[in-house]
Amino acid sequence: MGRFDYAFQNYDTTKHVRASLREKQISHKHAREVSKQIKGMTIEKARDYLTSVINKERAVPFRRYKTNVGHRSDPGVMAGRYPQKTALEFIKMLDNLESNAEYKGMDLDRLKIVNATSHKGILIKRFTPRAMGRATPKNNVLTHVELVAQEV
Repeated sequence: MGRFDYAFQNYDTTKHVRASLREKQISHKHAREVSKQIKGMTIEKARDYLTSVINKERAVPFRRYKTNVGHRSDPGVMAGRYPQKTALEFIKMLDNLESNAEYKGMDLDRLKIVNATSHKGILIKRFTPRAMGRATPKNNVLTHVELVAQEV
């Protein structure tokens, strides 16, 4: 894997800390919705939220990709789901973010997530052979996710 840049602009090494996931097999749609939800939270609050998503106690509201998504009884959530695989990867990334902040000597209780972005990664193309010499494509889009936190 080659060198990559972060999407976050105006990064200051003294105030910010960042972590990223590259080319993970998680849904980019789920990653976008989870990113939007945890932006602005502290690391501990985000970890508790994602743990409750994994346990199916709280739903992630789906604002953009909500076609054929059922309603949830959580307050403020019309359409929502429980993206457990994505939440687990985000928890791993929060651990990485916390370790990076500890290495820089930042106060972990004062860290707040100021940027959470997700992007489509590479496309893995596969084909399933079918009858009469045809083939059906089965594509898999990998996902890049970035988190940036700041001491407040």
